Amino acid sequence: MAVRRRPGRLDHGQAAVEVALALPILVLLLLAIVQVVVVARDQIAVVHAARAAARAAAASGATAGTGEAEGRRAAGLDGIEVAVVRGPTLVTATARSRSPTRVPIVGAVLSGFELRATATMAVED
Repeated sequence: MAVRRRPGRLDHGQAAVEVALALPILVLLLLAIVQVVVVARDQIAVVHAARAAARAAAASGATAGTGEAEGRRAAGLDGIEVAVVRGPTLVTATARSRSPTRVPIVGAVLSGFELRATATMAVED
């Protein structure tokens, strides 16, 4: 005699198990995406700082210190380092910053990122 099973009986709770298995992976993926966006935002700020520092130091009568101060002010990041080299015809500004991992769980895997940007402009007379 063959045993008959009711249809759908073996699938009871399958959707809950699938969600329970997939949800942690989706949460980790979402957290990683948020961290990438935070690092991209910090990189844009570092590039902006280098450009602002070079632009300020290239102005007529400006010094390298003026450019460095303007670069730090323009970035809006804590701990940013701005260095300006002013030559007779060109100004080169380099901005460096460390972007720590601010997102939970991702921070345990990644320690942070070193961000750097350089900008060169002609000296204005």
